[in-house]
Amino acid sequence: MTATTATITPAILCGGSGTRLWPASRRTMPKQFIPLTGPVSMFQETVRRVCDATLFDRPIVVTSEEFRFVVAEQLREIGVEADIVLEPEGRDSGPAVAVAAALAGQRSPERLVLILPSDHHIPDAVDFAECCRQASPAALNGFIMTLGVSPTAPATGFGYIQPGAATGHGEALAVAAFVEKPDAKTAERYVADGFLWNSGNFLFRSDVMLDELSDFAPEMRRAAEAAVAHAVQDLDFLRLSAEHFAKAPKLSIDYAVLENTRKAGVLPVSFHWSDLGEWDAVLANSPQDEFGNSAVGPVHLRDTRNSLVHSDGMLTAVLGLENVVVVTTKDAVLVTNRASSPDVKGLVEALKAEGRTEATDHLRMHRPWGWYQRVDIGPRFQVKRIMVLPGAKLSLQKHFHRAEHWVVVRGTAEVTCDDSVKLLQENESVYLPLGCVHRLANPGKIPLEIIEVQVGSYTGEDDIVRITDVYGR
Repeated sequence: MTATTATITPAILCGGSGTRLWPASRRTMPKQFIPLTGPVSMFQETVRRVCDATLFDRPIVVTSEEFRFVVAEQLREIGVEADIVLEPEGRDSGPAVAVAAALAGQRSPERLVLILPSDHHIPDAVDFAECCRQASPAALNGFIMTLGVSPTAPATGFGYIQPGAATGHGEALAVAAFVEKPDAKTAERYVADGFLWNSGNFLFRSDVMLDELSDFAPEMRRAAEAAVAHAVQDLDFLRLSAEHFAKAPKLSIDYAVLENTRKAGVLPVSFHWSDLGEWDAVLANSPQDEFGNSAVGPVHLRDTRNSLVHSDGMLTAVLGLENVVVVTTKDAVLVTNRASSPDVKGLVEALKAEGRTEATDHLRMHRPWGWYQRVDIGPRFQVKRIMVLPGAKLSLQKHFHRAEHWVVVRGTAEVTCDDSVKLLQENESVYLPLGCVHRLANPGKIPLEIIEVQVGSYTGEDDIVRITDVYGR
């Protein structure tokens, strides 16, 4: 008798930079961690999708050193616990999937693992969970099951799956072929011939995936298992062995296994799905007014139709335009027609070549203890707004080229300056002379916000000598 159902371990992959959604998405805070179609981030939306405890157990989140505290904070915001695994470097999706399979296999060799990209939009979590249930029998019986979305248009931005014969497990079909992103004419033919969009969500038994890796990418399996075996616990994170992980080939799981295995299956699904790969897709998946516009933030529209206008704080007024995308941030503005939105990635590459830091870095930089945001900068000075989370503290540090003034605007600050420790309340300030050993901490229950004025010959971030740091930096 064949198995039909089992608890699923979700494995959420948090790589990628999302440059097609610049300037909202950048390397320092990519699209999976920002709200695009609702009040929570794409990552939080993905986590919530797999919170049905009758089907899913504790998630695994595979991310990078850079985003470990962003992941932890966003999980805390929605009240979900997960195993956060840190990749020493990005090596595409193949090694990440191999690590997830190895970790889930420690719970049970035949554990079902569901791979989820962290930046996809699937609004119907109930329907998604039901499709995972329907795919489980085939996955339990040895198939690597992909959720194939029935196309609503001949899209050229997605990979496609050609379904084959029935597997004998419900509606699950064998995969006849995976095909790359087509041109417009080929896409029309694919849709007419019943091909499915490849959603990037797939379900498999841990031991099956590891066996297929042994057959088609043995170095990847060995490197992933060794990286897990030699991993160390760091606070609430599992840090993979850098030495062993670096030996994994840099390869997607599609090329490593899915396009080679004879065990690939697909479940045709009809839930709404988008990878939000460009601004035009964000518009299509966002609430719209009677004129086809989607407006986020302080936006004023007049005589404007079929447009996306997104502001993170600056008043943005659009007059007399159609089919445009306007995105304003505190340090960059994007204006493009919708047809050109797929070309934003090339624009970002050009900005990088010009040495523009706005191409990759936000003004607001997130740190383990909170964030800071530059307010102004000039010769021999810089002004920052700093937020410290309750109970958090910065490293004990000193500077060689600048002195600092701190003014508390919200909360309570515990300030260490050499041998002195004092508490500051709102509207109180302190001067930290050049070379002093100092630290800022938040002993309170609400976020601490200060204004920092730096004065000196150099105000760069690399003029920080950390003496002790609870975050191990």
